[in-house]
Order: sequence, then C-alpha cells, then structure tokens
Amino acid sequence: MRDDVALDAIDAAAWDRLADGEPLASHAFLAALHASRAASPATGWQPHYLTAWRGDVLAGALPLYAKSHSYGEYVFDWAWADAYRRHGRRYYPKLVAAIPFTPVTGPRILATDDRVRDALVARALEILEVGGFSSLHVLFTAGADTAATARAGMIARTGVQFHWSNRGWRDFDDYLAALNHDKRKKIRQERRRVAASGIAFERRTGRDIGAADWDFFHRCYVNTYRAHGSTPYLPRAFFARIAETMPDNLMMVIGRRGGVPLCAAFDVFSPRTLWGRYWGAVDYVPGVHFEACYYQAIEFAIERGLATFEGGAQGVHKLARGLTPVITHSAHAIADPAFAEAIAAYCAEERVDVAHTGDELERASPFRRDAGATLDR
Repeated sequence: MRDDVALDAIDAAAWDRLADGEPLASHAFLAALHASRAASPATGWQPHYLTAWRGDVLAGALPLYAKSHSYGEYVFDWAWADAYRRHGRRYYPKLVAAIPFTPVTGPRILATDDRVRDALVARALEILEVGGFSSLHVLFTAGADTAATARAGMIARTGVQFHWSNRGWRDFDDYLAALNHDKRKKIRQERRRVAASGIAFERRTGRDIGAADWDFFHRCYVNTYRAHGSTPYLPRAFFARIAETMPDNLMMVIGRRGGVPLCAAFDVFSPRTLWGRYWGAVDYVPGVHFEACYYQAIEFAIERGLATFEGGAQGVHKLARGLTPVITHSAHAIADPAFAEAIAAYCAEERVDVAHTGDELERASPFRRDAGATLDR
C-alpha cells in the first residue's frame, strides 16, 4: 500500500483497467481536473490518493481527497458540519473518496478483487484515525464498493436520482408510445413549441466538437451558475484538456436560432451509458432546457443503443420526461464516537424516508401501466 501517490505518476492504462472503462473515473478525466486546477489544494481538494500494488503492477487505487469544505460533492453534509460547529468542534478537514464535481455512481474503490478493495478501505480508515480528520466519505458507490464499505462498518446513506433506461426502442416516437397519454402529449407540445421558436439542434461528438463550440458551451455553463448566484467549478482549461485526452467519450448538443448559437449541453458517454453533465443558454426560451438536456440525450441514447441515460443530481421534473427514480449509495465513517452514533441514527431514518420517497415516485411513473419501470435499489 502506498499513500499520496500523484496521479500523473500512475500509468493511465493501468488505472483505466481498474476503472472498468468508466470515462468519469478514468485517468484522463481526473488528470484534467487536476491539471486545470479545478480540483487542487487551492480549491479545497487536496489529493491524497491511495494505491495498492503487486510488485510493480497496480492492483488498486482510491481517489481520496482532504477537503476543507463540502462543495462539489452532491451528498450533502452541511447539517453535520453545522452540528460540529455548534458544539465547538471542527468538521473540516475531512476525507472524501469521490470523483470531484461528479454526482455519478461508478467505481470509487478501484481494485482487482475484494481483498484489495477491503485493504484500501481499511487504510483510509487508518488515516482517518491518525490524521486529524473528522470523517471519511465514499460517495456514489455501486456493487462491490458498497459491499466493501459495509464490511468495514461504515454508515450507509442513500439518495435518489433519475435515470432513463432503454428498453430497445426503435426511435423517439417508439419511446413516447410507452408513456401515458398526458406525459406523451406534454412532451410533444414542448418539442413543437421549441421547434416553432426557430431553434434547430445539432449533436456533435469527439473531435467534431470544435474550439468555438467549447468556447460557446463554456460561456453557457458559466451563465447557468451565475444565474443561480454560484461560481462555476470548472475552468475552460478543463474542457480543453478532456477534448484532447478523451474525445471519443464526449457529446455536445448545440441549439441555434437563425444560425446563431443559443444554448448548449455537454454529456459524457460510454458504450453503455450517457451522463448528462452541464448546460446553459444565452437567452431564455421556454422548453429549450428540456429539449437540450433530455430529449436530445434520449434520442442520442436510442440511436447509439445505450442502455442508460443518467440525468444528474436531483430534479423531480425529470420524472415527467421519462427518467425514473434510482437509489444511490454512499458510505461514511465519523471519527468522534458520539457524533458517529447520532449521524448513524440520522442516516437510518433518512434511508427509510428515501425508500418511501422512491415508492411514491415509482407510483407516479410516467409510463403506461403495461410498460412500467421498477425502482432500482
């Protein structure tokens, strides 16, 4: 086991084999976050990567960060930090195993087998005990990673996202036919209104996305954050980097009115999954958000035969567009025993609430009863 190994000192191909082909956990994606200084000590993301080796062969890795805040994580623990503050304690720094700014389920404890996976979790917990951190958080886990954190006795936490699943639809109209009458009618009306406003959409992938497209997209991305009174996490340099290092996983939707760009949405895809990431516009047009972010993405997924489109964090409005509820998982270890007990009780109650919410959302499925979806837990 080696601590604090710099990502650029690790062979990209070896890392990517452990990441199982997931582009958002790839060496290129993480390296772009670091090289652009989006995730850096200056922004409160101090890399503390753990690696496991068999001789000179990489057998496991954990993208671990020491954090001085809770921004860019999407598993919200602000109330926990506030409780520490009210009791005269420091919640920060804390340890976070995550892909920065990326609320996407996928590989977090990269390993060849469960023995290596367990060793990486055990080492992270050792660092928590001796390193002066309040807590350890492993975010958006799946399968073997969720099981490994459970074996280590970490506190389980759940949430809800909305994902679209491909059931072998031939085209968008075939997909719409599976929805109930009201939802199908609403989507068709939204698409007609956007088309009637004179906006035409184009999807570009890979190196067909030019520098001018990236410039315009980034302008839109910044506008979205500013409209919500926030500061964007990712600089233009980040997008320039991934455009060079992982172009075959990138898709951009551009909407133009009279030939002039009006909006843009950026997605990442693998052979199985499309992830909706960011969007923005330079002018408001009703319905254009749904077209750029959801309907264009669903059409792309159908055309490519992708199994899943993940619409990102939060957003009950996605349900009406055919994205159905999926339970997400994270795991947490709290160094202070008293706080650990209180947070474990909170998470137990929260898991019940999340399950009830998922059941309610499932009952509100937009699909016809003979084409209904089952909640993925």
